[in-house]
Amino acid sequence: MTVEQAIAYIHSNYWNGGTFGLDRTIELLDLLGHPEKGLKFIHIGGTNGKGSTAAMSANILRKAGYTVGLYTSPYIFRFHERMQVNGECISDEELVEIVEKIQPLARSMKSEPSEFELVTCIAFEFFKRHKCDIISLEVGLGGEFDATNTIEPAEVSVMTNIGLDHVELLGDTLEKIAETKSKIIKTGTDAVIYREPASVEAVFENRCKEVGATLTKADFDSLELVSASLEGQIFHWGQYRDLRMPLLGQHQLKNAAVVLTIVEVLRKRGWKITDEHVREGIATVSWPGRFELIGRKPTFIIDGGHNPQCIEALVKNVRDYLDGRRLTILTGVLGDKDYNEMYRDMAPFASEFVTVTPDNPRAMSAGDLKTYLEQFGKPVTACDTVEEGVRLAKSLAGEDGVVLCYGSLYMLGDIVNAARD
Repeated sequence: MTVEQAIAYIHSNYWNGGTFGLDRTIELLDLLGHPEKGLKFIHIGGTNGKGSTAAMSANILRKAGYTVGLYTSPYIFRFHERMQVNGECISDEELVEIVEKIQPLARSMKSEPSEFELVTCIAFEFFKRHKCDIISLEVGLGGEFDATNTIEPAEVSVMTNIGLDHVELLGDTLEKIAETKSKIIKTGTDAVIYREPASVEAVFENRCKEVGATLTKADFDSLELVSASLEGQIFHWGQYRDLRMPLLGQHQLKNAAVVLTIVEVLRKRGWKITDEHVREGIATVSWPGRFELIGRKPTFIIDGGHNPQCIEALVKNVRDYLDGRRLTILTGVLGDKDYNEMYRDMAPFASEFVTVTPDNPRAMSAGDLKTYLEQFGKPVTACDTVEEGVRLAKSLAGEDGVVLCYGSLYMLGDIVNAARD
């Protein structure tokens, strides 16, 4: 089996709308000998900021000398990014080896696992083989029936910002969404949450009481921004002075406060993490595709924001970092997203739009997106390829302008490759 064949097999198990639950994941893990048992986790649920929180937490623990796994989704450049140990992605050889082990087991099941269930089991096997001390584990969708929720109680169960996304599966209110996400909190874990409206926090408080978990709410009041530019931010939090972070935006400061709270909880549970480990871990974190500066002349920024909370943060970042500058928006979108939420508040900042088609079967065509965007009264050009779109956007922006690419994480890898050519 080649690595291309292994990845093709994984993708062929795309979710087909079958039974929603944990039974298939548990069955496959049982056939594998339960590689997840005995591993320790930071289990990170929520709607927005899960990946950033996972990456910062993993990097701090790595600086502390631990062997640290990181499991996230989706990927930007290569599938392999989804599972890493100490910053190194799974190799072609090991991915093939694990898929060759898992494939016959999965095919022997009455109901084969979905793609995400399969990937999660591959990741658990990978982390076990590398004898990880702890894994920063991002929930895929929801919580209660997410494949990652087959683990034993985590060291820390984390809730990042809750927003309205996947409402057809998770519920149409923040409280309903919080309810299913809260089910990753189990007896024996400590819980850390991003600050939410009182009605949402009450859901997590009730879950913690139900299972006997200790709840710690991140302290946002002590956050103090010292300075911010496109190169990064400097901030204070609690006893920490002048923490440096390359991730941009006020929402990332709040994510950092959640991470610093996770560190406090881990210390109480016996993990050896110094203030210097924290400082180094935050200063050197890499989390691509989140209001990330990838080029100059023109300034070229990519962002994977696609739901209302992400767009709200993106609008604030445009105001904070790009105020008054000529802005060319390069965009593509999946067909099942709420276009009005994605573009309504951004349109006033745009000088023009350039549309492309993301490389995804659910993508909206560049032409259809062009037709939709024309309602905002700005020039719109649809491009046949990503490369053409990047070239045009750069030309329209000029050396002193800004290209802002957002809409779908699935196109960012192609955008980056084209922008850097």
